[in-house]
This record gives sequence, structure tokens and C-alpha cells, in this order.
Amino acid sequence: QVQLVESGGGSVQSGGSLRLSCSVSGYTSTVYFMAWFRQAPGKEREGVAAIRIGTDSTYYTDSVKGRFTIARDNAKNTLSLQMNSLKPEDTAMYYCAASSGYVIPLRSPGYRYWGQGTQVTVSS
Repeated sequence: QVQLVESGGGSVQSGGSLRLSCSVSGYTSTVYFMAWFRQAPGKEREGVAAIRIGTDSTYYTDSVKGRFTIARDNAKNTLSLQMNSLKPEDTAMYYCAASSGYVIPLRSPGYRYWGQGTQVTVSS
């Protein structure tokens, strides 16, 4: 089992920055991919950014490229998402996820472990 706990959400004005963190515990050696997903009210869950453990290959959805950065700190067992130049359309509940095998990085099926989510609200 792998446990994920997100933190760092909040409210910010358009153009501002936030940094999300995900604390990872349990059988972390079994984790293959980690990712951030988001879901706005009335919309489907969307893959935002993902990282492949070991190679550190990263993947981003087009709407956040150049603004968001995903990173893994192995020493601290944390996953982070640095979000800059935030826009109102980034407003959503953000979830940390982990897989125990190969997945399509920004697609939610296959991610076995999920955190409880942290809210990000961007006002114009």
C-alpha cells in the first residue's frame, strides 16, 4: 500500500503562484509513475503533470506547459507541483496519484493510489 497526502492549496489572484506538495509513505519502492490530476466542478478529472520514477521523465498537459513544474524529492519522499502564472481556469481540486506499474502518464486509469485532494482557487 502507498499513502498520499496533499498540502499547499489555497486562494491566489490571477498571475500568482502556488506550490503543492504530496507526502508519500508506505511501499514507495513499488511506485512507477506519480502525477497530479485536477477536477473542476462539472468537469472530468484531467491529468496535469506526471513523472516517471527512476528516469524522471516528465509529462504535462498543453495548458500548463511552461507554467507548472512537477518534481520528486526522493530524500523527503515528496512530490511537488510548482504552479506559476496561475489563471482562473486552473481553479480545481488537485489530486496526487501514484501507480504500481506502467500507465499512460496523464490518464487516470491505472493510477492505483490517490490522495484526498487539495483545493486551488484562482481569482481574476
